[in-house]
Amino acid sequence: QVQLVESGGGLVQAGDSLRLSCAASGRTFSVYTVGWFRQAPGKEREFVAAITRSGDSAYYADSVKGRFTISRDNAKNTVYLQMNSLKPEDTAIYYCAARPRAQLATTQADFSSWGQGTQVTVSS
Repeated sequence: QVQLVESGGGLVQAGDSLRLSCAASGRTFSVYTVGWFRQAPGKEREFVAAITRSGDSAYYADSVKGRFTISRDNAKNTVYLQMNSLKPEDTAIYYCAARPRAQLATTQADFSSWGQGTQVTVSS
């Protein structure tokens, strides 16, 4: 298992940007594909984005496509989520998750390691 710690959340206004970080420790990070999920109050956790082991490919939920960018730096054992043009509906707890597989995935059950989450609040 790999241990994950998210950071970078906060309170921003609509239209602002934030960059979330997911720092990993434990086993070799480069063998894991990584995803970001989010959970808004009263809603189920949903997929946001995922990135391959090498970082050469990514996949996004339609709701964030064109506004969010996922990237990784394996030398730093860190995955990032750059969030631009934030909207109030992006308000949620954001979680990063990892799976020791090459294929991208979008379902929570496909990920075996999870962080504790970081709160993002976007005011209108």
